[in-house]
Amino acid sequence: MSVKVDLDKLADTLAEYALGYLITVGDDFRAHTVAVLPAFAHGAFTIGPLGDTSRRNAAAHAAVTVVWPPREPTGYSLIVDGTAEVTEDGMRLTPSRAVLHRSPDGVHDCVSLKG
Repeated sequence: MSVKVDLDKLADTLAEYALGYLITVGDDFRAHTVAVLPAFAHGAFTIGPLGDTSRRNAAAHAAVTVVWPPREPTGYSLIVDGTAEVTEDGMRLTPSRAVLHRSPDGVHDCVSLKG
């Protein structure tokens, strides 16, 4: 199941989540995933510091994703897609799409975060 999340309400939705996972891709299009604690303010995330691979990947391929797992096994994961801008301290991520997703017992009922 997917439920779209209104990007204007993303800050409220984030209050239910803690550690996220940043997903970037390299020139070989293999995913590189690292744990992050993004800060959200003024419509964008600040993520940092970044390792060399995440920094290099985001500079070459600005489309990135952050996934926050649910706190409970039957809860929703928060998935945010966006465009990364590599900065001196890490990256600034401007979200383009956000969705709450879960698939317990084969039931799909994702919630899109409209934007």
